[in-house]
Amino acid sequence: MFDFLKRVLGGSQPHPLDARQASLPADAGDLPTPPPVKPKVLAIIHNPITPNGMKAQSAYRWNDPDRLMREYGDDIAAISHGYAQYQIVERIEADEFPLKLDGFRYTPETFDRAWKSRQFHQPDAVDYLALVKQFRMIERVNAGEIDEVWLMGFPYCGYYESIMAGPGAFWCNAPPLKGTESAQRRFVIMGFNYERGVGEMLEDMGHRAESILSKVYERVTPNLWERFIRYDKTHPGQAECGNVHFAPNSVKDYDWGNPRPVPSRCDTWLKFPNLDGQPRMVDAREWGGGDIRAHHRWWMSRFPHMVGESGGIAWNWWEYVIDPNRVRAS
Repeated sequence: MFDFLKRVLGGSQPHPLDARQASLPADAGDLPTPPPVKPKVLAIIHNPITPNGMKAQSAYRWNDPDRLMREYGDDIAAISHGYAQYQIVERIEADEFPLKLDGFRYTPETFDRAWKSRQFHQPDAVDYLALVKQFRMIERVNAGEIDEVWLMGFPYCGYYESIMAGPGAFWCNAPPLKGTESAQRRFVIMGFNYERGVGEMLEDMGHRAESILSKVYERVTPNLWERFIRYDKTHPGQAECGNVHFAPNSVKDYDWGNPRPVPSRCDTWLKFPNLDGQPRMVDAREWGGGDIRAHHRWWMSRFPHMVGESGGIAWNWWEYVIDPNRVRAS
């Protein structure tokens, strides 16, 4: 995995998981898991030059984007039970500020002033179509060279956490990207901030999963996705796994450290498609005691990931999360 980064960085080993992170469950039952897929990634790192001549990541002491991408890829492989093994096939480092949707572009001096004053240009949104054209994303997708794009940027680059492009694109934590219909298939452009950590990158993936799985189960009965995301506040005594922002016992957004015990059937999903298990009492110790990365690993590791299907929907939810072209058009 990550062959390109290994060549660039001179080899690497998987990053050891922090002790705060919740352990991943072993597969339960006798059902086989699907063979792995290796989506091809175009990684674009916006790392502009600052007034002192240094690159922004070093000058402002932000995180190493290559390390973040490597650890994120390792986490996705682990929580998808080996299914999704991302490969960065091309890495581009752009020493420039991306163009905003209204035509504005920072200079090293104007960004430095904005960073120090915390008064940033508004509207913040990046011009996605300019990026699509500049980096020939559609041509690369059509040629089969890439399957998705990772944008790695500094704070206030203006990225969405994720956005979907291509024919039949739908909501993916952002409106579908119009003007990309000439692509021969759908693809997702992820937006990451290397000021932050892997936990926030997993949050982006979590919201992508929420959007895509909501689409998969649109107008489907029974709606197993709606069952999966139940938490105690909305379904007292009937919590399952919760969602990205709400653990089974959360009472507010991002309340991953709540010590309150509640009954939950979160472990039942590890035995999918058998969902007849009984609830047990759980609290924040299950998912890392408030650590964002640990919670998101715990949550997404419970997605069904087995071979099989019912009602035309695969028992491997990662199939849809990784490849939106597998989602049936409305």
